[in-house]
Amino acid sequence: MTIDLGMPTSGLHGIPRRPEGAPPENKKDYTSDQEVRWCPGCGDYAVLAGVQSFLPTLGLRRENIVFVSGIGCSSRFPYYLDTYGMHSVHGRAPSIATGLAVSRPDLSVWVVTGDGDALSIGGNHLIHALRRNVNLTILLFNNRIYGLTKGQYSPTSAPGLVTKSSPAGSVDPVFNPVALALGAGATFVARTMDSDRTHLTATLKAAAEHRGAALVEIYQNCPIFNDGAFEMLKDKEKAEARILRLEQGQPVRAGDHHVVVRDPAGGLEVVGARGADEKRILVHDATREDPTSAFGLAQLDGEHVPLGIFRRVSHPTYDDLVRGQVASAVADNGGAVDDEDIAGLLAGKDTWTVA
Repeated sequence: MTIDLGMPTSGLHGIPRRPEGAPPENKKDYTSDQEVRWCPGCGDYAVLAGVQSFLPTLGLRRENIVFVSGIGCSSRFPYYLDTYGMHSVHGRAPSIATGLAVSRPDLSVWVVTGDGDALSIGGNHLIHALRRNVNLTILLFNNRIYGLTKGQYSPTSAPGLVTKSSPAGSVDPVFNPVALALGAGATFVARTMDSDRTHLTATLKAAAEHRGAALVEIYQNCPIFNDGAFEMLKDKEKAEARILRLEQGQPVRAGDHHVVVRDPAGGLEVVGARGADEKRILVHDATREDPTSAFGLAQLDGEHVPLGIFRRVSHPTYDDLVRGQVASAVADNGGAVDDEDIAGLLAGKDTWTVA
């Protein structure tokens, strides 16, 4: 059940906007003077260009936008944006971003991470940022490989993938970022692809406007160590029959080829569109509080792959709740917190003096 505490519902609420009448901004305004250093053909270039072009449309001041990254190829992102940013610690970007979101409600805080950074060493930090519903926009670049450290298998690598750390083929089951986020209670979960600029931009816009933890998984090709991992989704002829489009209020389908239906046991399956029972066809509703259907869609990550927004619901955010507690404590103390109050908290009953 959603609790209505009269809190903001927009992820951009309270963030200073550019003054009316100011000259319009464009991609160049968000491009730093740093040389972009990714391998030729890397999908990160397309995502960077998409983000640089998208950010001006938010109408925010650049000094009120922050990108925090961990470690990995994708984590070079803050260098290439003319905003504030931090290239932080391996797997800990969500924790650092949480501190920013709580202490600075005037900032639009973004996290850029990869499948290794977020789902391996950073797994707990990611799930707790999602569980707490911190007002963050998390971009998870998934190339299904460790690229920066030269090609070891990652938590999202396909079983059997031969790499430097799995010479006989990986035996690990695949970690599903969307299913993980839904299981952690994330209030916004989406998936898009580096090469689909229109879909990428629309997804980023929806994520930025969401108040709470928004996770966007971005399929991104690594041409050096895992080239062609998403080839079946990028070939125009094959993609139409394989990509299940998640559009609010519309049947979940892959063009005119396949549709998603509920099976007799209540689960989801993909069947041919011709002759499908219309009563069983799933109509997508990302705003349902119950995440069962969204989780079922997340499991369809094989021959047919859903792209779009899986879940978008409104819950109170961690940072709003914490600031509410602080404001309440200050009000109870007559509107101020002095040095003696702080000293009393620091030197409470559980302190010792060591000689």
